[in-house]
Formats: sequence, structure tokens, C-alpha cells
Amino acid sequence: MRILVTNDDGIHAAGLGRLAESLRSIGEVWIVAPEQPQNAVGRSLTLHRPLRVMQVAERSVTVNGTPSDCVNLAMNGLLPERPAFVVSGINHGANMADDIPYSGTVAAAFEATLWGIPAIAVSLYGKQPCDFAPAAAFAARVVRAAHANGLPSGTFLNVNVPDTGGEPVASYRITMQGKSIYDGQIERRVNPRGETYYWIGGDGTRFHDIPGSDADAVLRSRCASITPIRIDWTDHAAMPILCRWRI
Repeated sequence: MRILVTNDDGIHAAGLGRLAESLRSIGEVWIVAPEQPQNAVGRSLTLHRPLRVMQVAERSVTVNGTPSDCVNLAMNGLLPERPAFVVSGINHGANMADDIPYSGTVAAAFEATLWGIPAIAVSLYGKQPCDFAPAAAFAARVVRAAHANGLPSGTFLNVNVPDTGGEPVASYRITMQGKSIYDGQIERRVNPRGETYYWIGGDGTRFHDIPGSDADAVLRSRCASITPIRIDWTDHAAMPILCRWRI
């Protein structure tokens, strides 16, 4: 089985290396990853400049673009054949609740699913230093299960794992997307030229207490979370309501 590995932390990220190493026990691993970190770029595609691809090792290349760019190029000629599976990560930091749409890690799995390739996104919740090996081993378990059982059409898996301090991941839950709490912090600063600039602040680690959610599993139960995500964003329940409107 040919497996494409990508991420949004960049080609040199420790989580990417651990993930690729773990997946080599399953199949032939190809890495197509961003040249530089691309955190919170969401599903961005680069449309207004050419993309440069550089080989860094055997079956490992870097792209000066986004995670979605990486998957798109891999699907359309960068690899000798399309992969059987795409795994994105391991992101350093959780991608749960309302952070999911911002995530470049998740976007890569979304892009693969658009092309009809089964995919998972994997993130590790923990502060530096953290051990990616347990999360990588768990990701391989998820890939084996998804490959053996198949994923529903149009669905990928968003996996979040707590830092176990090097211990194997002992348990997991199938979860729904939770709800983030944002403080709206914006830092206003002035540079030496007197020009004002801004940093979007907040640590993004506060979540509503929702039983059965991804954040509930990872933060309260200290187990891995597996959330099925559909690429169809249609609110089907709202459609009959809108049909009653007079516009």
C-alpha cells in the first residue's frame, strides 16, 4: 500500500518524521510536505504564484505551498501513482472543536477525501517537549483499521491524542466535534517606524464541557479522540425550514 504523509508544521517537524517511520510498517511511504510551517491556513490553495518542488530524500519532497497544495500535487502527477491512503500530521497541538476548519493538518485530509482517497488527520495535545511515538503508533493502528474496514464515501477521520509521556495510547473514543471558547485577544503593537500592527492572540485551549466531544475525550478522559468528518457541509435539517421562507 502506498501512503502519502503530509502536515502543516513543515518538512522538518518531529511529528512528521515519527509518523512516517511508524507507517513504514504498513506500506510504502511518500512524504510531500510544506517547505515552511503552514499552521491555520485552512484549505488554502496557492493560485497566484508558481509552486516549487524540491526533493530532500528518497520518496520525500517539499513544496513551497500549503498542505492542500501538497496533496493536490501528489494526486495529480507528483507521485508515480495516486496513494491508497493519506495521513496528515502529527500536528504539535490539538485540532479539536471550532479549531478544526482553521487547521492545515485537517485540510490535507479534507483535500485527499475530495479526490476519493481515504485519509486521517492526526494531532498531539501537549506542550514541549512531547513524545510523538505513542501518537504515531496509534495513527498506524487507525490506518490499519480504516484500510481493513473502509471509510464512508466523503468522510475522513480527525484524530487527537493526548501526550502520554511515552506510554502507549491505552484507550480511545469515537467523538463528535466540540465547541471552543475564544477570548478574542488581539495584541496591538507599534514598530520602530511608528506603524501599528496586530497579533491575533489567545492560546486556543479552552473548550465547553460537552460529554462525547473530542475535547472531552482528550482533556477530561485523557484518551484519544476519533471524530468522523464529512466534506459535505450542507445543513440538511435546515433545508425544509428555508423552503418555507418567502424570499
